[in-house]
Amino acid sequence: MAGYEYVSPEQLAGFDKYKYSAVDTNPLSLYVMHPFWNTVVKVFPTWLAPNLITFSGFLLVVFNFLLMAYFDPDFYASAPGHKHVPDWVWIVVGILNFVAYTLDGVDGKQARRTNSSTPLGELFDHGLDSWSCVYFVVTVYSIFGRGSSGVTVFVLYLLLWVVLFSFILSHWEKYNTGILFLPWGYDVSQVTISFVYIVTAIVGVEAWYEPFLFNFLYRDLFTAMIIGCALCVTLPMSLLNFFRSYKNNTLKHNSVYEAMVPFFSPCLLFILSTAWILRSPSDILELHPRVFYLMVGTAFANITCQLIVCQMSSTRCPTLNWFLVPLFLVVIVVNVGVASYIESILLFTLTTAFTLAHIHYGVRVVKQLSNHFQIYPFSLRKPNSDLGMEEKNIGL
Repeated sequence: MAGYEYVSPEQLAGFDKYKYSAVDTNPLSLYVMHPFWNTVVKVFPTWLAPNLITFSGFLLVVFNFLLMAYFDPDFYASAPGHKHVPDWVWIVVGILNFVAYTLDGVDGKQARRTNSSTPLGELFDHGLDSWSCVYFVVTVYSIFGRGSSGVTVFVLYLLLWVVLFSFILSHWEKYNTGILFLPWGYDVSQVTISFVYIVTAIVGVEAWYEPFLFNFLYRDLFTAMIIGCALCVTLPMSLLNFFRSYKNNTLKHNSVYEAMVPFFSPCLLFILSTAWILRSPSDILELHPRVFYLMVGTAFANITCQLIVCQMSSTRCPTLNWFLVPLFLVVIVVNVGVASYIESILLFTLTTAFTLAHIHYGVRVVKQLSNHFQIYPFSLRKPNSDLGMEEKNIGL
């Protein structure tokens, strides 16, 4: 497995022909964030590889997740009568969340600034974004948490899936149309949540206990914003972009089956994970919500990364992801009936296996494409180049 090659020769050939195509119509992004990022990118030295910026932003998101896991392990810290997260933690998380968002917007500009754009840079960026979804959503959950003032772990589980499907919808669009239509919800959510973190530090979590309007609580606003953005903005715009491509005869997949293949694995992941929750003898989601979310989010990230590889290389998306096999077996075992501690061991084992397998997948794919394009993943210097010569802009 150490030297396993996940990217096929056909896909490598497809990457050689790949041309980046994206459309961003979000007013916040176009008129506020892009000018801001254009200013920020000038601070970075020209020898700094864009992928290093991307990876740094991802590490900040993971750090926020771990920091909040330490201070709010069971999501009860924001509930009335419980020890709250210290104010300085909210400030740190808010600042780092905005910095991570900024780095995610700057990396592409650094690549163009240094004339070092490659398909691997885009794959690396979007691949890490797919894994960031679970870390971002679960960290946000601590603002409201469980208890009388928050939402249940099952409601958060469903909200997580709304976010995950919203993310994969953009790459499903590109798989079929060849164009990445950047979603509006991402920029709005990142700026809003960064602001809410800081506000929480100033006013305290108790401020979120009060009704927002009449009997409409802030937790209800949180839920309504996520669902409303997905149903009223993301989904309609995706369907409209798909329909326009259909009318213009520019769809890359003509049959309904081929067009919908990317949804098979994520839908099955949702069915299996939900079946586990509903049939769990120990109420596993209530017992280990953070670990369960991570398990689902990591499996989803692997599914999405394989889709991104396929849409960038113009190859067929695999029907089923192999992560679903061990998950299916665990669900079968759970349905047969196991002791509470055995089910917990199964969850932790599966989450660890998924995490290690996904990291291995990412490392090997980066290695393959780095060798194929003859580039270093975290440097602007070309392999085997003379160190005494001027470094060329051939990074990611």
